[in-house]
Formats: sequence, structure tokens, C-alpha cells
Amino acid sequence: MERSTDDFDPVEAVSSFLSDSGFDGRIFHTEETIFTVSDASSAVGAPEEEILKSILLRVNRGEYFALALMSGVNRVDTKKIKRMLGASHVSFANPEECSEWSGFKPGGVPPVGYPEQPRSFLDEDLFNYSEVWAAAGTDHAFFPISPAELMRITGGERADIKK
Repeated sequence: MERSTDDFDPVEAVSSFLSDSGFDGRIFHTEETIFTVSDASSAVGAPEEEILKSILLRVNRGEYFALALMSGVNRVDTKKIKRMLGASHVSFANPEECSEWSGFKPGGVPPVGYPEQPRSFLDEDLFNYSEVWAAAGTDHAFFPISPAELMRITGGERADIKK
């Protein structure tokens, strides 16, 4: 299912999802970009390991998508995700696929707010922190959330998914 980008407001999509899920946190906006983990760490004033990377994964050559929600200092192991999904192929969605399917551009990919929430895997290292900082649809918007709350609102699974 592709998202229509006509009149699509990425931050509003995230905000609506958060509100509908009963999350009472707030989205913050910054003049600084949060495009990279280093950028985000500087902008929010949190260590890089507490920055959440939301990585859209293409499963079975685009049959469907999944999300790897990673600590900012970790790299996703697509082979582990492939085994968990029982998939034949898992790769990173390219920027065009990411934008067309989700409406979100790299640097602002959030953990929520999709036309249909992808199956989500949470890096177990996230649970070492009381709060992580997630992009909220653009590279200038973010929100803090506890890993337990993130797991609840995404319907995600805590897993060993890092390299």
C-alpha cells in the first residue's frame, strides 16, 4: 500500500498516530537537522546511543516492509531479521521506496505514522535507556519516548537484531 503524498503532512501523521495510541508525549521542532545520528545527538542533547534509528526494510524484494528500530550506535543485521520473518530476502529500502511507500524521507523516518504499521523489531539495547529520541516525520522534528512505550505503540518485538 503506497501513501498518497497529496496534502500529506509527515509530522501530523506521526502526531495523529501518537495521539490515537494514547501516547501523551510531545513533538519538538528544531532549526538544526536531525538527519544523522550525530546531528540528532547535538540537536536534542542526548548521547548517540539514545537516538532511535528507524530503518525501513524491504522484505522479499518489496512484497512488504518491516522496521528495525535501532540504538543510534548499532547497525542492523538483516540476516537476523530475515530469519525472524522467515523471509527469503531482506534489504534496506532505498530513499525512493521509503518516500513512496511511507511518505517519509530519510533523516525523518519515524517509528510510527505509516499507512499500515510495519512489523517492527526493537534493538534490545534500547532497553538500556529510560528514554530514546525518535524522528517525528521530518529531519527537524523529534519526540522522546521510553522503549517500553515504543514497543507498545508499534506492536513491536524486542529482539537481538544488531550486528
